Amino acid sequence: MGVEAHATNERVTGRRWTVRLDPVGRGRADVRVSCSRPACAAQVLPSAAAGRTAAIAHLKAHLRAGPAPRPSVHCACRAEECHTHIRPAGPRERPVPWRCGGAVVLAVITDREGRWWQVMECCSRCAAAHPTAKVVATAPAAEASARNDGPRADTAAPAAPAVNAPTFSAISPHFSHSATATGTAVPQQASAPRSAARSAPRSARPTRKRPPRGRIAQRLVPHDLRPVALRDELTELGELFRAYQARTEPDLAMLADLHARKAEAFNAWAEVTADTGLRLDARRAEQAAATARLQHLHRIGQAPDGEGPAVVRLLTAPAQWNHARAVLAHVAENAPLPGAEARLLVVMVTLRTAQSGVGNLVGQDIKGLPLQDPEHLVGQLVESGWLGVSGTVEELIASRPENPTRISVPSLTPDEDDPGPFTFGRKLRPKLSGWAQRVVGEKKLRKGKTGADVRLLALALATGADGEGRLGPGGEGIGLDALSSWCSVDPAGLPDLVDRLTAADWLAEADVTDTLLTGRLTERVLPLGCPLT
Repeated sequence: MGVEAHATNERVTGRRWTVRLDPVGRGRADVRVSCSRPACAAQVLPSAAAGRTAAIAHLKAHLRAGPAPRPSVHCACRAEECHTHIRPAGPRERPVPWRCGGAVVLAVITDREGRWWQVMECCSRCAAAHPTAKVVATAPAAEASARNDGPRADTAAPAAPAVNAPTFSAISPHFSHSATATGTAVPQQASAPRSAARSAPRSARPTRKRPPRGRIAQRLVPHDLRPVALRDELTELGELFRAYQARTEPDLAMLADLHARKAEAFNAWAEVTADTGLRLDARRAEQAAATARLQHLHRIGQAPDGEGPAVVRLLTAPAQWNHARAVLAHVAENAPLPGAEARLLVVMVTLRTAQSGVGNLVGQDIKGLPLQDPEHLVGQLVESGWLGVSGTVEELIASRPENPTRISVPSLTPDEDDPGPFTFGRKLRPKLSGWAQRVVGEKKLRKGKTGADVRLLALALATGADGEGRLGPGGEGIGLDALSSWCSVDPAGLPDLVDRLTAADWLAEADVTDTLLTGRLTERVLPLGCPLT
């Protein structure tokens, strides 16, 4: 027994490492993938979807290359006294430590939002205590049966080998999806006497089936929770939250109602069980409900009580505003022809083909722009090789909505080596294109018969003001050199363009100095703005 005790004391803590997905910065779409293992360098990916794919691939590479779980190690979570080792206590009871048991497994634990993945080398009982744990590999059951992290091995009752514990190879990871497939069966108690073993067969014994247990916020709803209405409410809320997470589009009003119901139910649960943790969860749910409701009001253009009217913007999120600025910056650097009219046409065509390099165009899309000779200008873009048209330029100008013309921009077409200059998805592209058309074709700009240079200036100012409409970061103004370069005009011609925007009720309090344009957008055009963040 002394030798066994010495071997137990010599056991090491199981392995554990974490792969994380974190934002690079506020208002940016790219993310950082990092691994806690010392030899792994962080990666920066252009989107959350690409980062999540890279993180899972990185985790699987570790699982394929790493060794199988060792049958003689302590639980990795045991070292930090995790909640799986403390049995919840009643109002007059002291917390009781749980005992480890079962085969040693390699389990992957993740959060619901898919922001981190943690691999732990632990026993099957501790893996089963984590709601999101998926077992990748299991140590041999015969060796794991000697494991006992509770009392001393020479005084504890001998544990029988785990029943039907499947063994998965660490070279070929397998993420299971059910409790029976994860190998997390709790070991049986010591074998009964032979006389008891000769009793009635198992199939003849009456079995009492328990109803399935509800789960909400990584908590299991007890079978014996009373009142029954509270138990049913918690179970239903858990199902509603999981259904909401499976939605393709958010509904902040629905989310706020769910959090409010959760706060009320958790307060009632805390009153029944006298659990302080439940009260804290209820308070967090109340805060989440208030935040979601505020976000919903801002999204639909309403203001909370006591605040002024909110601006209903055509583009609603900072990421969308940044993508609009990225398109304009790309056109400024890669315009194939000089002149304001060519620049304006390139902006509109780029937004039509930004996602895949191809799109549809009709004659009205071109003839609706302030271009003196649209057919000649389109022909120049085709001759330069920047634009491709399925047919002739004349057919494009004459095409109607029921028979659009297919166009392509080779420089925007992604391939295996070049994913393209833009990172936004297919659903955002028409939103950006619609926003630019609303700015360029704004009613007073059309009635004033403003030229392409004035409308280019309107696009620049719409993306260069803050949330209150003040031009430039902090309202300090925008440089004239940048504006003249974007509008393809001489700096001396900018005051005339500013006067025309002021006359069209786009600008107020405008002032042009030798180097800066200051002022603010009018209330009328604030919904078309993309505020600086």
